[in-house]
Amino acid sequence: MRYKLIHKTEYKYAQAVNNYHSLLCLTPRTLNNQFCKDFSIEITPEPSQIIKRTDFYGNTTHYFSLHSPHKDLTVLTKGMVERVSESTGSLFMPSDITCAEVRQRQRNDRTLKIALLEYLLPSPSVKWDLEIINYAQDCFQDNRPLYECVQALCRKIYKEFDFVPDFTTVNTPIKEVLHARKGVCQDFSHLAIACVRSYGFAARYVSGYLETLPPPGRPKLQGSDASHAWISVFIPDYGWCDFDPTNNIIPGERHIVTAWGRDYSDVPPLKGIIFSYGKHTLKVEVDVIPV
Repeated sequence: MRYKLIHKTEYKYAQAVNNYHSLLCLTPRTLNNQFCKDFSIEITPEPSQIIKRTDFYGNTTHYFSLHSPHKDLTVLTKGMVERVSESTGSLFMPSDITCAEVRQRQRNDRTLKIALLEYLLPSPSVKWDLEIINYAQDCFQDNRPLYECVQALCRKIYKEFDFVPDFTTVNTPIKEVLHARKGVCQDFSHLAIACVRSYGFAARYVSGYLETLPPPGRPKLQGSDASHAWISVFIPDYGWCDFDPTNNIIPGERHIVTAWGRDYSDVPPLKGIIFSYGKHTLKVEVDVIPV
């Protein structure tokens, strides 16, 4: 399946911004089952240069800055991505290694533990305590396959939490989401990662897009898609396995990977610093269009 991606971000400032520095993380990754065929960036007002970089996690980022007064900023990215189905999107469990066996493997294999360490420890947006450990207790048993345990956790989050846009922000703590039992894909992914790490397993945050299907007989609405997030858990002898707790599914060809890191703070689509004062408004439109 091939998809055309359109991601438009618009800022409107109450007062003119004199200087602005920004980092974009919107380029789809090229993987074994995903190929980014084309990608472009249009910025208004136009910066003098856009600098392409690769970050610590292998994600492609773009830096730009603006040094003239402006009250509007538009960042438009377009890309073409080809997705290929693979076994991780199937109904079959790719690995039956148990939780106890994974822990033993990590204890005995120092090289493996060092490679996974940053995904085992707390990170800026992912921390846990006894309450979070207890929440996931019924999902993780030593004699059960780790893959099956993570599936059980994602199923539990899907059943017990409500998807409520705008209820949280990027700074809402996991504990607040846990108490309210509602949030968005970013919140559910952070909660799932916290639970997985609290039991000694490596988990990372994956950002990207998901093609949303319209109701039967209805046309797909432009701008109806949004940035999406899910998790990936490392399982020895197999590798990183993706799980989508928001939808209780194994990510397949409709999931398009942009970047991954420890949590959202490593891979926001756009982050920047402005030199100004006063309020601003933000509008984001995303289209994932099958070609």
